[in-house]
Amino acid sequence: MENIYAALLLHKLGKEINESNLKSVVAAAGGQVDDSKAKSLVASLKGVDIEKELESASLVSAAPVASSAAPKEEKKESKVEEKKEAAAEGLSALFG
Repeated sequence: MENIYAALLLHKLGKEINESNLKSVVAAAGGQVDDSKAKSLVASLKGVDIEKELESASLVSAAPVASSAAPKEEKKESKVEEKKEAAAEGLSALFG
């Protein structure tokens, strides 16, 4: 978790999210740095627009919950849309 918080802090400050910066932030906070987790996080965030993902994670968590009495509608979505949603859900789990 501390690696994710460090990445969010680096993002907020406009700094590059790389292994060295992640390690520095975690170490400065007094945490233990796990090299493999830091490397994995940096690799998974490569090419990701964090601001956009944080916004969509906020929208997902703010969405109203459907009533259990209301009938569920089935929607058929394209595979591309499903992949985008799955990616957004995975990132929201990281940051939410």
